[in-house]
Amino acid sequence: MIQRRDIKSMDIAELREALKALSIPAFHAAQIFRWLHQGVTSFDEMTDLSKANRAKLAEVFEISVPSIVRRQESSDGTVKYLWQLSDGNCIECVFMRYHHGNSLCISTQAGCRMGCVFCASTKLGLSRNLTPGEMLDEIIFTQKDTGLRVDSLVLMGTGEPLDNYDNTLKFLRLVSCEGGLNLGQRHISLSTCGLVPRIRDLAEEDLGITLSVSLHSPEDDVRDVLMPVNRAWPLRELIPACRDYFEKTGRRISFEYAMISGKNDSRETAEKLSRLLRGLHAHVNLILLNRVKESPLLPSSDAAVREFTEHLRSRGINVTVRRRMGRDIDAACGQLRASHLTKEVTGEEELP
Repeated sequence: MIQRRDIKSMDIAELREALKALSIPAFHAAQIFRWLHQGVTSFDEMTDLSKANRAKLAEVFEISVPSIVRRQESSDGTVKYLWQLSDGNCIECVFMRYHHGNSLCISTQAGCRMGCVFCASTKLGLSRNLTPGEMLDEIIFTQKDTGLRVDSLVLMGTGEPLDNYDNTLKFLRLVSCEGGLNLGQRHISLSTCGLVPRIRDLAEEDLGITLSVSLHSPEDDVRDVLMPVNRAWPLRELIPACRDYFEKTGRRISFEYAMISGKNDSRETAEKLSRLLRGLHAHVNLILLNRVKESPLLPSSDAAVREFTEHLRSRGINVTVRRRMGRDIDAACGQLRASHLTKEVTGEEELP
């Protein structure tokens, strides 16, 4: 049996070449591209193509269509999806409503192999990378389900985007294409735990996205425990790479910092962080830690967060505290997927 190709992961130039091989006029590429990004589920829905051409396409290509396994909606309007892909793998994304528009946090991998101890996404390991088309599907089918446009995008769901570098890069170019979703790159943020060689590669790609680096500590010994990636690329390599990224792109970096009680939330740690980031024109985004069942780590107190914030500001660091969305649902990365996979294996739901 011939394996049909993933048409949604193709750009317009690739579509033109593929159509040429099928003796279909190349001008149809833009029409097909538009239909795919509108969320058609079969070639029969492409009504401005002849039946003969639709049949040719269906023989060679497949259109990815995820299905909703679970949908949770918060009292604040946040919606979390657990999507099932064609091979049975499940991924998550979170739709958030803000006064400035709607934001979607998407996954780039089914699972994750980075091993950060505070994150539910990594506890079951990495199943596989997502294709560019599957990443697009998270946006396309969330828009179809909500009836609302996604105005900004965060690659901060399950998986490490830079561990799926080629597919993530192609997705970033596809999602900003005219005739498709046409989402401006300045409305896209990509989060990494600190894969230094890929940060340097990304600096050469001439993208308009915002790079977010998960930092979580200004001390190598603490970061080694929280984030195993630090053992490969410690702060003495990560921070220069971030500095070079800013100098190359002119794009300010955002540093994500989960506030963990007794681990990284002291006044002394805030001072070390301010010294580490001095001169980087950085933005620090403080995050209230989400509880993970298997982890003993606890979120910092409100008082500790306030004191940490005030100390950074007193040192000239631009800092915000991320607003928590979907607190009454499993809105943290990996929680819904982990619960679903645990139920599949044991027949029981995880306890909260």
